[in-house]
Amino acid sequence: MDRASPRSGVETLRWRDGRLEMIDQRVLPAEVVYRDYATAAGVAEGIRSMVVRGAPAIGCAAAYGVALDALRLAGAPRAQFDGAMQEAFAVLARSRPTAVNLFWALKRMRTVSGAMSPASSASIAERLLAEAHEILAEDIRINRAMGRNGAALLADGMTVLTHCNAGALATAGYGTALGVIRSAIESGKRISVIADETRPFLQGARLTAWELAQDAIPVTLITDNMAGHLMKCGEIQAVVVGTDRVAANGDVANKIGTYMVAVLAHRHAIPFYVACPISTIDPDMPNGDAIPIEERDANEVTGYRGVRWAPEGIKVRNPAFDVTPAELVTALITERGVVASPDQSNIAALLKSAPPVDSA
Repeated sequence: MDRASPRSGVETLRWRDGRLEMIDQRVLPAEVVYRDYATAAGVAEGIRSMVVRGAPAIGCAAAYGVALDALRLAGAPRAQFDGAMQEAFAVLARSRPTAVNLFWALKRMRTVSGAMSPASSASIAERLLAEAHEILAEDIRINRAMGRNGAALLADGMTVLTHCNAGALATAGYGTALGVIRSAIESGKRISVIADETRPFLQGARLTAWELAQDAIPVTLITDNMAGHLMKCGEIQAVVVGTDRVAANGDVANKIGTYMVAVLAHRHAIPFYVACPISTIDPDMPNGDAIPIEERDANEVTGYRGVRWAPEGIKVRNPAFDVTPAELVTALITERGVVASPDQSNIAALLKSAPPVDSA
């Protein structure tokens, strides 16, 4: 691994000397450390252990995981190569259940591999690596398009609440929710941010606050249970969050605590926006009740980094995500446009619409 200085526009994932490097988000902001990976199993463990997190970033990492095993086994007999690739897809698919971008990326890589079945293993490996590179580059283009579309929703002088981290660290770069904020600022608007700390893994405190500070964007950190008070006091004018999966009816799965924020926003007539790429919409998931919710280790709740604050033997629940019903979502912000009051009909129309012309 190697170390880098904190800087604006940090690379969440990067390809270096035939290996995938990922910034270790578990140790931010105290350290900026890149860890390198050479196998699909290693990448899967990096996803599972939260070295990398955020639905788009997980999808990019999974694509590179497939390419790594293909390159590693390119000289093996074809039967061995094919068997190992099936295992690579399987181990990556088991890494985390909620983020649909993981499965979207694996499906895309499997389609590429299947289309080249008559080709040599080496040719397939080269093509899979090229596809992983394209998925990463495409994600940044999409985030910038989302940012442009969402920036129009934020007025000059607004203070925006966000929950968890949906910035450059959750994507290949720029961000979804934070991309909207960055775009609004780049357009000349004065926007400040209030970041929920996002218990129990503290993605808001450790990651969002750090990212925004690197870009000199005004940010104030609060505990999760302070949001309602600040809304009541008129200190928050909009909420923008990301998402790990959107159901066909517009229900949104995001980091635990998002549902609570949406209910509070609705109570105080504050718009609640969800920024998401089209790849995060799952048309095969009829509603939020069907979205699998990951339950993580109890240790994340009973303490942090070696400090324990809960009694030994206490029963713990640790769902990593919750589902916000579509009726609480003011609009989805996507690379193809903004969908107000999302429901099954307008989401289906969005998925059928033509992608925008890439102007990045």
